[in-house]
Amino acid sequence: MTRTARTAIDKRDTTGPAKVEVLTTARGGNFPPGKMLISTPLEIEAIVRRIPEGRVLTLGALRGALARSHKADYTCPITTGIFLRIVGEAAEEERAAGKSSVAPYWRVVRDDGTLIDKLPGGDVAQARRLAAEDVEVLHLGARRRLLDVDHYAWSPPPLKRGARPR
Repeated sequence: MTRTARTAIDKRDTTGPAKVEVLTTARGGNFPPGKMLISTPLEIEAIVRRIPEGRVLTLGALRGALARSHKADYTCPITTGIFLRIVGEAAEEERAAGKSSVAPYWRVVRDDGTLIDKLPGGDVAQARRLAAEDVEVLHLGARRRLLDVDHYAWSPPPLKRGARPR
């Protein structure tokens, strides 16, 4: 039996709806009791597409905006990272297919300004793209990070439920 490989675009576009799970007990440090949102790649892409050139969005601000849009206490950090990677991979598939406007996933950084090595091209490609937008990136040994994350930080306005920009 031959299995057809799913593209990142397929993964981005065919996930189910976002859901809020109520955790009554802690499931580790990143999963305290409360309402936890499990977002979708499309919701993450909707926010990422709004990040202005020359600005960045921290993962914490991304997760906070998503949680607020669903009246949740927080957003799952694991699925947010996985879905951001899917958004990046889908953007690169679209770029390879000739699409000129793709989601600028490279504008998302960790809360301390460290670049994300799991995005397409790794932190080297992310640093190159941010530098092309006049965002100052330091190379500290093996780690790359923004010179001043607060200077470049952008806060997203509220996301409308069911957002699917194209």
